[in-house]
Parts: sequence; structure tokens; C-alpha cells
Amino acid sequence: MKRKWTTLAISGILTVSAVMGGGISAMAASKSSTSEAAVSAKTYVIAFTNQLPSGYDAMIQAAGGQVVRAIPEIGGLEVISSSTEFMTKLQAVKDVAAANVQLVHKLSDGTVDPSTADGKPVIDIPQPEATSSYWDYQWDIKKVTNDGASYAIETGGKAGKHKAIVGVIDSGIDANHPDLKANFLGGKNFVPAGIDSSETGDPNDLLDREGHGTHVAGSIAANGKVKGVGPDLGLRSYRVFPGGQGAPTSWIVAAIIQAANDKVDVINMSIGGFDSQKYYIDGTKYSDVADVLLWKRAIQYAVNNNVTVVTAAGNESLNLRDNKAMTAYLNATYGSPGVVFKGKTTETPGQINGVINVSSSNKWSTNSIAFYSNYGLNQIDVAAPGGDNGPVYDATRDLKQRDFHYRALSTWPTYLPSYFTSNLHSYALLHGTSMAAPKVAGIAGVIKAAHPELNPAQVAALIEKTANDYGPTGNDALYGAGEANVYNALVK
Repeated sequence: MKRKWTTLAISGILTVSAVMGGGISAMAASKSSTSEAAVSAKTYVIAFTNQLPSGYDAMIQAAGGQVVRAIPEIGGLEVISSSTEFMTKLQAVKDVAAANVQLVHKLSDGTVDPSTADGKPVIDIPQPEATSSYWDYQWDIKKVTNDGASYAIETGGKAGKHKAIVGVIDSGIDANHPDLKANFLGGKNFVPAGIDSSETGDPNDLLDREGHGTHVAGSIAANGKVKGVGPDLGLRSYRVFPGGQGAPTSWIVAAIIQAANDKVDVINMSIGGFDSQKYYIDGTKYSDVADVLLWKRAIQYAVNNNVTVVTAAGNESLNLRDNKAMTAYLNATYGSPGVVFKGKTTETPGQINGVINVSSSNKWSTNSIAFYSNYGLNQIDVAAPGGDNGPVYDATRDLKQRDFHYRALSTWPTYLPSYFTSNLHSYALLHGTSMAAPKVAGIAGVIKAAHPELNPAQVAALIEKTANDYGPTGNDALYGAGEANVYNALVK
């Protein structure tokens, strides 16, 4: 199901949605909403040249804005202003490197709306009460662990003692899920009060209202009826997505900083967005330079603090190396007579230096990746199993031929309704680069558990060196270095 969230009314001009599973969609406001935005508050991101200057709060107030979030580690601010002259006055503020209306990232699993098709839900997998293990259904985890052989070498810890920790920046985690609770170590909520009636701004509110973060966490470190890549890895949750709404760049980069400060070993971000260097709305030029700059700084901060960062490549079937095609995609999908994209397009965070960018492989082929996965020579580092709808659907694209058995089975919040792909409760079948990235994050975590001396570049190099070389020989546009494999990484 491709979930169509309502846009979070925070930018007022342009939002770029990050797809659950790492894909992106950009949505421009209509002329009427643009007019309304002219008299309502907008949220901006500001990047200073270096560190935040002394008295920055007063400087922003003098320009007509109010600071709502400061990220001193990367010289960044989130600011709200209802003044139509704010950007003009901001030019007088010393040492501002870039500023723009803030982008809003949104979650989706990158699949199709079940209401438009009659693919049949899976009903032959037993409910959790009727089985002690779902291992036979975890084709994806079997692939990357060599049928569980890696568990005999390293699981990420022992007897509840975690040798490495993975931070999951996502929609939260069901901390009481029986397969996750032994490895759950807390985290922090970045969603402010008032976004909806359930959001109080409690920093400890990590409740997963969407299911995505819980599914991702299970692929990394579940230890129960389903198994993750590292069943004894620690999990920390950094919740940036409220229920059914989006998250601006500043929340996400602040979560990256917090995870690094908490000394996690790995960060998984099954999210992403398209940042445009230049676009026009009703003839007015805009740019996302500040967003991109803060992304770059946040990821570099994490890497400098010895954190390996893993990202999902996205679900638009785009060649990430073809900038013209990416910009054309934005115009074809989200452009209008009043909204035109012209500048270089960057998929964030997947195309930011310092990350391991992951495409999605499938169960049935070693020559083709999942139909939805983005790709690109030297844009994809490795692939991992994210699932798809099976070979018949791949050949026909007939929605009636979707076979959900080919998707990835993982944990699902115990309190949410069953996901449409099956009748299961507490577990779900999903696909997307969102489901691929956490396998690599789990592999990175297990590597750090076995070799804590390795830095992020060395972890990435080992994952690439030991990947199974699928597709064309050598580094290629679909698989990058190949399909990642934790067993290979531990024994070679």
C-alpha cells in the first residue's frame, strides 16, 4: 500500500516526502495554498558558516523569526516566521551560509494501494500462537546469514549483553514486542507537542504509530519467533515521524546527532527525500541548499564519531546517476504550470558522502533487483533482500498476480491492525528498500560486535568486499558491490 499522508503544514511552499523504504516524492503546494502560506507561519532551516554565533536567538528575532530548535553540533537552526520579509532580513545576519523553507519528509512503504488491486493476502502462515518460529518464512534473513550459520560466529552479544548498538531513525518501535523487548534500550522522540492530539512532546514517547520502525527493527535485531541479522544487538529508537504525517529535515538531522552522541555503533535510515538545487513556484526561485548542507554535516558528524550510517536507496525505479531523469521525474510527478524543478536533484540521505546506500534485491533472481528499487553506477554501495511481488508480477506488472510471500516477514506492532498483505497479527510482510537497508545495518552491527576496532570506512569496505557478486561482474548499477552477507563478512 502506498500510503497517501496529508502534508504536514510546516513549510507552506514545498514539501519533499521521504518514502518509507527510502523513496522520495516531492509535492508542491497549489496556488491557493501558496497564497495562504504568504500570511501564515513558515518553518525554515538555517545553516551558519561554522558554529552558531553568540546571540543567534536575538539575531533571528530581529529578522522576524523565532528559533524552535538549535543543533549546535552542525551550526543549524529550525526557525518559524510569519513575516514575508524574513528571508530578506536574514541576509543581514552574520555568517549565515544557507537558509531555505524547510522540507518535510514523509513515510510510505513504496508499494501500491490495495484498494486498486486484488492481490490476495497471505493466509497460510500460522498465527504466532500456533508456532514457535517463523524461520522457515524468513528467506531474506536466511540469505544474508547463510541459513543462520553466522549466528554460530557472532550474534551481536550474549545473554542480554549487547556488544554493539544500532540506532533506528524512523517511526518508533513497539518496545513491548516479545521479539524486540530484550534488545530495546530506549531512545528519544523528536516529534514536538501539538502535531496531533497524541503528541505531547514527551521525549520518551517512542510508540510506533505506523509500524514501519518496528518492522525495520525486527530485521536488525529481532530475537523470538522471527530472527534479525544480529539477534543480540542492542536497539535504540529515534522517533521522527508522527502518525500519518511528515518530519522536517531538522528533526531528522537532530536525531542523527543524538544517536552519535549516544554512542550507537550504527544508524539505520530507511527514509529519504529529493532535494532540488533550483526550483520555481509561481516564478519565484527557491533552493534546498540549507537542507542538503545540514544533511552533509550531520552524517559527517556521525562518521567522525565512529558511527556507520546505512540508508535506503529509494523506491522510484530511478537511475540515481541520471540527474536529468531525476529532475524530469520530479516535474512529471509533482510539477505543474506554477511549479517547475530545474536544478540538480539529490536523493537525501542516500547520495550524501559517508553513507552505505542500499538497493533492494529479491528472492528469485541474482540478475535483477526489485522492480521498485532505485539504482545507479557508483550510487549503490550494496544490495540486500527487500522483497518484491514475485517473478510473475515482475514480468507482467499485473496487480492481480502479486504474491506477497516474496516480501520480507518481520515484527509489526502488537497493537496495530494486520497489514493488508497477510492476516497475521504482530508480524507483517512488507517490501521496499526500507526492508533492505536494515539487513545491512544489522550486518554492520554484527561486524562491530566482532571487530570493535573498525571505523565506518573499514566496516563499509568489509561489507562490500564480502558481498555476493550478483548481476554483472564487479561493481554494477543494480547491486553495487553485490548482495551483502554477514557470514562472508565474519569468515573472510
